[in-house]
Amino acid sequence: MRLLILGTGGMANKHAASFKEIQGVSVVGGVDVVPERLAAFCSEHGIPNRFSSLEEALAWGEFDAVANVTPDAVHHPTTLQAIAAGKHVFCEKPLATDATKAMEMTEAIEKAGKVGMVNFTYRNSPALQKGRQMVLAGEIGKVRHVEASHLQSWLVGKHWGDWKSESKWLWRLSKKHGSNGALGDIGIHIVDFASYGSGLDIAHVFARLKTFSKAPGDKIGDYDLDANDSFTMNVDFTTGAIGTIQATRTAAGQMDQLRLRVYGETGSIEIIYDTGKSTLRACLGEDVHTATWRDISFDDVETNYQRFVQAVRMGRTQEPSFRRAANIQKVLDKALASDISHKDEALA
Repeated sequence: MRLLILGTGGMANKHAASFKEIQGVSVVGGVDVVPERLAAFCSEHGIPNRFSSLEEALAWGEFDAVANVTPDAVHHPTTLQAIAAGKHVFCEKPLATDATKAMEMTEAIEKAGKVGMVNFTYRNSPALQKGRQMVLAGEIGKVRHVEASHLQSWLVGKHWGDWKSESKWLWRLSKKHGSNGALGDIGIHIVDFASYGSGLDIAHVFARLKTFSKAPGDKIGDYDLDANDSFTMNVDFTTGAIGTIQATRTAAGQMDQLRLRVYGETGSIEIIYDTGKSTLRACLGEDVHTATWRDISFDDVETNYQRFVQAVRMGRTQEPSFRRAANIQKVLDKALASDISHKDEALA
């Protein structure tokens, strides 16, 4: 498989390194509107062809698939261009900035018969995959209650750099730069994590979003700091279970932690992904009577990058698909609507 990487910012390095490790995959081209960044990226990863625009790359055409690592607002137009040119697409999350655009992309790639997958990176957690298997196998009985959180702290700590002076962080705080805040950035991850891990689909959303004052006049340079920093969400699932989902960038002491607890009629599981490390615990059987939790072992799982390559080779999309990402985007759109209406919002 010959791969083109569209957008050569920070996350593109992970794409290039991960795809190059897969046998039979060649990263044959890079695209970026910033010449210096493109040159440095292609030199670092040994990529032979450089393009200043997607149109230029498509005119060349010597590739099978596109890894779309552009800013969020650019995913929609560039992915549609790639699909129209007959290319498979592996897109960074979110698929689009709203569900309407995400569904347009979904229908386009399905109609074209091409593989379309989205990089929900935390699907790579083996604890999440094992925990989901346990739930679907009925090991905790029918699910009644779910609680999930995604906690980061880069607004209060400098472990990833100084957000006040680096554009790669500032754009995430500014609506006019295409950001939907914590909800769009990490909310999409924890909603997928909670729904996928519990094996449930969300039916109703009641949400609250909060933007904190972080600089004089809530502005730094050209960046209006108006995108949400934290959110909480109460949800009903289609099965009748209920849950809470929350995320923030202000959780001092938590670099990057996703936590999911799924409580069933006969037991519970807890899945934690904490800055690259996965753990899984369960309270099952007789342990329910003593509230005893035990560690559960799990095996390594294939990454999204590996699954995408397999999907292209088989000609059949695997999860997480465009359609899955579009459905998660519907939840986020309803959360935004709920914050404005102060009402419960139904997905149907």
